[in-house]
Amino acid sequence: MFAPNPNTDDLARVAWLYHVGQMSQEDVSQALGISRFKVLRMLAEARDRGIVRVSVQHEISETLTLADRLKQVWGMTEVMVAPMPAGLPPGAETSDFARRAVGILAAGFLKRIGRGGQAVTIGMGWGWTLAAMARAVADLHNPNLRFVSLMGSMTQTSDSSPFDVCTNLAALTGGSAMFLPAPFMADDEDACRLILSQRLVRETLAVAQQADYAIVSVGECQPGALLFSSSVLTAEDRSELQMAGAVADTTGRFFRADGTLADTRLNHRAPAIAYDDLRRCDVVLLCAGTEKLVATRAVLRAGFVRRLIIDQKLAESLISSEGAQ
Repeated sequence: MFAPNPNTDDLARVAWLYHVGQMSQEDVSQALGISRFKVLRMLAEARDRGIVRVSVQHEISETLTLADRLKQVWGMTEVMVAPMPAGLPPGAETSDFARRAVGILAAGFLKRIGRGGQAVTIGMGWGWTLAAMARAVADLHNPNLRFVSLMGSMTQTSDSSPFDVCTNLAALTGGSAMFLPAPFMADDEDACRLILSQRLVRETLAVAQQADYAIVSVGECQPGALLFSSSVLTAEDRSELQMAGAVADTTGRFFRADGTLADTRLNHRAPAIAYDDLRRCDVVLLCAGTEKLVATRAVLRAGFVRRLIIDQKLAESLISSEGAQ
């Protein structure tokens, strides 16, 4: 059985399997016979020691031009566009590439706001792109970083769940994590109100409301989207969203194509930070994959996003679609 110790060979082995072998943390844990938490700690140590280094030059003229255009069109504080190779065919592999690219840029943003040892509280959403950001974090150690979930969590662990995103980031940066002790979606509005009345839930949401930044992603209300494939929503819920014209979701809120909140009971069933709280926060939206075009546009139209980190192909589609309006 693998016996972890400070030896750099052990750290390199874990880092190689995870970063180069593209194995999940759970797969590395099982392959080496160590706990998942130990895998997280060793990945963080490998980065601290310089065994793992990530360097990306993203200041390409094309992406800078796209970023400036998006800033002007949507009136945002900051936009970063991740380069994408030409000739990539549409499909799952391209979307995975886009998520990794956006995740690397987002990790760089996190390093920028979290370095120097200052106290920073960051509200966290959920999703595959945020999980990619957590995997890309490197050379950031700040015990005064605090990650707090903006919504309830799933019933099973997953790199993309609010619980795991916060846990991974806290372990990798030496910071702390706060979780909302609630399900992602309550059974009905009365149950949601009861959950929100609980002391621990109120205290966690109070911290989330005061967060310096909120980093969230966007989901599309289509078959195959994470919210549906994770079985959080029932077939009846999906039908209700379709009837309400919902095309996007973020932090437990569902939006129409014009950016308004969809008229659905589901918007009152998610124990999460309030919509008005999002509007007061410095919200950073991570978007990856051209399949997110309609959903991304809807959330941007809602008007609460101040910063956008997006892949090049989706950025180009977004600019084209707005020009056609």
